[in-house]
Order: sequence, then structure tokens, then C-alpha cells
Amino acid sequence: MELLNSIGQITGLFQKDLTLSKPFIDVAARFSEEPGTVCLLSGGDLDCARYHILGLRPFFRFRGRGRNMEIRSWDRIERFHADPLDTLRRLLDHFRTGDVEFPEPFSSGLLGYLAYDLKDTIEDLPRTSHDDLGLPSIWFNGPSLVLVHDRVYDRTTLYIPVFEHEDSRETETRLTWFLDAINAPSPEDRGFSGDGNGFRSNFHQESYMDAIGRIKEYILSGDIYQVNMSQRFDMGFRGCPFSLFKDLFNRNPAPFFAYIHADDHHIVSTSPERFILRNRSYVETRPIKGTRPRGNTAENDEKLKAELSQSPKDDAELSMIVDLMRNDLGKVCKGGSVRVKEHKRVEAYTNVFHLISIVDGELDLGKDEADILRATFPGGSITGCPKIRSMEIIDELETRRRHIYTGSIGYIGFGGTLDLSIAIRTATIVNGRMVFSVGGGVVYDSDPSDEYHETLHKGRTLFDTVSGSPGEKEKPTVVWMNGGLMNADEASFPVTSRAAQYGHGLFETLRVDRGRIRYLDDHLKRLASSFAIFFARPFPDLTFKDVIHQVIDANRLGDRVAAVKIMIADGASERPPYDDMVIVTARPYTHRLISLNKDGLDLLISETRRHTPTAAHKSMNYQYYLEEGKKAVMAGYDEALILNADGSVSETNTANVFLVQNKTVVCPISEYALQGVMEKQVRSLLSTWSYRFVERIVMPSDFGPADMIFLTNSLMGAVPVRRIGERSFTDASPLCREINAQLL
Repeated sequence: MELLNSIGQITGLFQKDLTLSKPFIDVAARFSEEPGTVCLLSGGDLDCARYHILGLRPFFRFRGRGRNMEIRSWDRIERFHADPLDTLRRLLDHFRTGDVEFPEPFSSGLLGYLAYDLKDTIEDLPRTSHDDLGLPSIWFNGPSLVLVHDRVYDRTTLYIPVFEHEDSRETETRLTWFLDAINAPSPEDRGFSGDGNGFRSNFHQESYMDAIGRIKEYILSGDIYQVNMSQRFDMGFRGCPFSLFKDLFNRNPAPFFAYIHADDHHIVSTSPERFILRNRSYVETRPIKGTRPRGNTAENDEKLKAELSQSPKDDAELSMIVDLMRNDLGKVCKGGSVRVKEHKRVEAYTNVFHLISIVDGELDLGKDEADILRATFPGGSITGCPKIRSMEIIDELETRRRHIYTGSIGYIGFGGTLDLSIAIRTATIVNGRMVFSVGGGVVYDSDPSDEYHETLHKGRTLFDTVSGSPGEKEKPTVVWMNGGLMNADEASFPVTSRAAQYGHGLFETLRVDRGRIRYLDDHLKRLASSFAIFFARPFPDLTFKDVIHQVIDANRLGDRVAAVKIMIADGASERPPYDDMVIVTARPYTHRLISLNKDGLDLLISETRRHTPTAAHKSMNYQYYLEEGKKAVMAGYDEALILNADGSVSETNTANVFLVQNKTVVCPISEYALQGVMEKQVRSLLSTWSYRFVERIVMPSDFGPADMIFLTNSLMGAVPVRRIGERSFTDASPLCREINAQLL
């Protein structure tokens, strides 16, 4: 990791005692919008809830997925393949020196998380659940400023690591920035809200209970003693993730609250459970097994508490996990040092009672944090017993990867300290969605209905906090499919259909402008022509105009511009009755130039040449065009200019191309290219304006700087091209505006 050498080692640690004029969480709120900010809060009065920690302005960030590692430091980046825990050890070793004292609990080090899915690089496990989030399995950063508040002594200290390659004034610069920030006026709380539709689970109650039944069969057959089974909820999210974090802390403070701004996603955790604590040679874990809701009266509350402490089922669950954790700690602790310090303690929280135990030991010489994690991760309290088989069953029965849920969050200090929570009661906010999971341990005498409802009790705080937020309830998107309207999430292709297996199908995309369908006859003519080639049966006998109006009305798009797509997807049957799928969708349409805030499009010439007869049709086998468009966007352009087999060009991945030289319009031709509906309209219009048309093969070298180039498709009309690669062209905006005024 050459990048670490450019950062250098830590040669000193500046520290300053501060008196905060505002609560710690309000100080943290000032920095919550900064990527890399991590805030760990300790709520409640339990003995593990002592410190608040805030990490800011990381001097490096480390993330990995599988064995793909990435380290960033300011404006530099290094990517490589390695074991994530070995990489973690190398990072810690680099920044630890014998000349610097790092005060407890955390004054400089790493803040971040280990996702549950990190298990796949520790053990050889099957991976049969779907990773739809695509987020890191390990994420840590090294903050350049650390603020720590000791709740016991009411003392706050700021720490700033000093690096060997830094200017001597850098520490003072960071200190000044921080003091100016905390003394500035408080930022406005932007609030948060769900999308109004509430949370949706990846299980129905019946299917969740069926999964519990399957676990009980595994127990009966001797595979396992218990398994932690969970369901995942998700909903749309708007607003400020830190506002959610603050609201949850005020509602239900727990020992291991965490907020992480991880650049492209946020983590908000309200966990009550410690996974692993290390303080020099002392190591501790506190597994939780057993939950009861709080009572609505004092008498009922005491009854539920007593029920939990006296429950044989919960005692058996906890005892099994305690034994598992003793075994895990025994892999890295001195022989005979591992003990059960306390067993079956009942801890009270706002919504629930939990049953916990404390297991500790003395770390063996030569063992470090990577060894501890390799021996214990993920925690046995949220996998099951035995751990390996339990994780295999979890992956079999849960449809989605867990990511952060039941992973770990916290700090690893350069001074030999570590404190990580079990990431339960934890939400991930990514791309406008909020996801979180809840689960429980399943043993042979578990009641499936009780297990299902226990997950709802555990998630109640998040349900109430976000579902109760303001926000107009959004109507689900409606589509028309095979004769009727339905919600979009109910419309699907059978996996046995040729559409699903081969992409065999056709589509047309057209513009509907405030209820007015543009050029429908031309779109249907083109669709029917292709249908006759690809489908050996009559074209669907439908009045598409009426179908489109039904979809527009159902989605309340009659007063705006909409993009409508007609799809005909091939089924599995080659004889009547056919099982083709005819689908019509509609969505709001915002013009490309408005969404990009540009006056024209920039094109990148595709490197991959195409040569396929399907290019002459609007085939659903569209992956080539999709990938070429993605490559262009990743390179900083808007569209890909497609190369034909002979090196000529004729269209982009979404549009037809026009080349204007004075009053001559060159229309590129090739062996396989699709004439656009809007292209036809534009040619007809320009003919009336005395433009002359030439059809010929066009090579990229044929474009000259004085030429005007524009694109057309049915949604955006005519749009100017500003540049192709690094070559710029005469502005075609005036001509495009005249065309669109007539045709849109």
C-alpha cells in the first residue's frame, strides 16, 4: 500500500480540553453533512454507555468488497486485491508507533463498520441470497480530528494526530476550523420523512413463518441448535439521515448509537449490544439472547421482566451462545482466562427487556484486532449455533444479503483499544431508500407466529419514527398488462419465457404531451413491421390509443409530459393459446437538457463495434446499447456514438443523428440501423424548409468543426450535439428550437 507512505506515520497527538456550550449531539450535527463523519453516542445509564465519540475530516478512507480493496487519502486513490482483515492489520500497524501515547478509549484510529457479509471472506460459505445494495463489506476511515466526551466525568477532549510529512501549521489550521465550526450559528434541522407508503418486507407473514418451520426441521435433523432468522424492511426516504439519528436517540437512547456518513450511503444504528471490547489485553463480549416487550403498566412491566428471567427457552438460547462465544474467544485468549463474568442479566430499554451475559478473557501475546475479528466475527448471538451451519441456513432462507445488519460498528484505536457493537436496530440509507432488518433466535420450541411478531416489536421504534413522519402517500405506479391495469410491482415475466431467457421481445417509446399522443400511428407501424418478422402470429388486436389513455389516467399524468413504453414480450408457448405479454407503462418525462442542465449533448465514440440484424428493430435485447451508454456517462459524456462493423456511425445508444452542412442534411446509413419515428418527422419538416438530403455512409472523420450536429428521438425531439470526443461543433440550438416548436 504505497499510498500509506505518502501519508506518513503519526509522530504526535495534539489534545485540548474543551467546554461545550451545546449537547454533544448538537455539536455533531454541524458536521453531519460532511462525507466521512462518524458519530458514536452512548445513551442510557448502563455500564457500557460511557463515551461519546465524533470523528471528522478523515485523512484516509478504507473500503472493501470481497477481496477488492480501496484506500483514498485526500485526492489520491489506490485499489488492490487482498484479504480485508489482513489489510486492516497493515493499516493499524502502519500508524502505530512506539513514541506516541494514545489515550483511552479512542484518541486516534479507525471508525467504521464491518458488514455481516464480510463472513464470506473469513469462511468458505455458499452465497445464494441476493446482494441488491452493492455496498462495502468493510468500511473504515481515519479521522484527522476526534472529539471524545466522557459522560462519567463530564469531560470533553479534542485530539488531532500529527503526521511526519505535514506542515507544522496544519494542526493549528484544523483546530481553528473546528473551533470556528462549533461556534458558528446552529444549522437548520432539515428533518426527514418516509415516502408515506410505510415499510415493505421481503417476506409475507406466511413465508416468514414457513422459514421458521424449515429451521425447526433442520434442528430436528440435528443440523443446528438455533438460527437467527430475520426479515428486511424498506421504504423511500427523504431528508437528513442525521435528523433521523437524533430523533431516534431522543426517543430511545441505547449504549451503541452510531451515525456514519459513508459518502454514497449512510448508516444509522441504535444498537443495545456490544460485540467485542478490547482494552489492551482485556477482551469482552456481551451477547444478547431473549427479548420481551415493555409493559404498559408497572405491574405488567415487572411481570414481563420476570417472565424473561425465568424463561427456560431464553435461558437455553443464551447459554448456547455464551458457550459459542467462550469458544471463539478461546481462539485468541490465554488458556484458562476465558470466563463467564455474568450470566442472564436483564437490561431494560424503552421498548423491550433483553437478557444478556458477559464473557471476558485475557488476549494472548502476539494477537491483535485482525486475529480477534477472524476468530469471532460475526457474533454468535446473531448467527446461531453451530455458527458455520447457521450462516449457511441464513443464506438459504433469507432472500437478501444482510449487509450491515448483524455486522459490527465502532472504533479500533491505534493504542490497542477496540469497541464494536452488533449492528441490530440499524438502518442503511442509500439512493433515496431506507432499509433495515429485524430478527430473532429460533430454537426447536419456537412458535413461528411469536417469532414473526417479535421482529415487529424489535423494529417498533424505527416503524413509529419514520412511518409517522410527514409526507404525502405516494400512489404506486400503474401499468397495463394483458388486458388490465395493475400495480407495477405485480407485473412480471415468467422466468421460463423467451423474453426473460433471451430478451426476445419488442418495444416502442413515445411521448404523450398533456394527453396528446405523439405519432402513435408511426410507432405502431414500426412495431407491427418488426413483430411480423420476429413473431409467427397476428399482431395484437388492441386499440393502443385507449390503452395508453387508461395508463396515463391511472398514473395521473394527463397534465404533463409523459414517456410511454409499449412492450411485447415473447412467452414460452409456440402454439395457441399464446402466453405473450403486452405491457404499457407511463412515467413523468423531464427533458434531457433540463435534467442535465446543459444546452447540448456530448458524445463519446463507442469502442465496441456492432453488427447485428436486430439493430434494425426496437428489440428488448438492448444490453449492448445500455452498456455503451453507461461507458459514455462514466467517461464524462452523455451518449455513446455507436460504431458499425465497418467503422461508420449512424446513431447513438438512444437517438438518430443528423449532420447539417449549410442547407444540406447528411443522414448516416448503415446495413443495420433503425429509422426513428421522430427522424421521419424531422426529415419531412426540413424538406419544407428547402433543406437538401443526402444519405451516405458517415465515418467519424467526416465530422467537421463547422458542421451542426443534432440528435432526435420521440421523447426529446431535436437536441444539439456540442462535441464528439474532444471535437466541438457549431451550435445547433437555434435550428433545434425551430424544429421542436413545430413537432413537439
